[in-house]
Amino acid sequence: MVKNSDLIGKPAPSLELPSIPNGELLKLPIGEKPIALFFFPAANTMGCTMEACSFRDAQAQNIVFKRNPELAVIGVSGDPTAKQQSFADQYKLSYPILSDTDNKARQAYGVGKSFFGLSAGRETFFIDKQGIVRGVCDKSIDVKYVKFGLFILTLVFAHGALKDRIVR
Repeated sequence: MVKNSDLIGKPAPSLELPSIPNGELLKLPIGEKPIALFFFPAANTMGCTMEACSFRDAQAQNIVFKRNPELAVIGVSGDPTAKQQSFADQYKLSYPILSDTDNKARQAYGVGKSFFGLSAGRETFFIDKQGIVRGVCDKSIDVKYVKFGLFILTLVFAHGALKDRIVR
């Protein structure tokens, strides 16, 4: 299995997975726009709800998104699309959530397990407009890392800094 840090400075793996709202395959817009790609363990759990809502709120209120409207937020979990759609409807999530029921996306990005192997990992990859992975936030416990991630996004997308780094 690839480690997430192995991807820093390299092209992001291409993904095409079922997505909400209708289960149609969605291909990541790699090389088209900057992406904050976040992997979360499961819809409708406390930590994942906080994380997903933090991204939702950041899109609506944060200066990074206001100055960079092309920035895409995309979530990935192992849940089927029906569960993800219910989750998105309940919390008014407006970004795509991809269904990775076979864990191939997690394997491609090197997203492992957390909590002693009991839970899927919680990681966010920052991919620039050229499709290069520029940063990784690996935070399985602190779901408030979204605020830190926005700082990283400012560096990566607004200033072009933070080349070939992993953020933990």
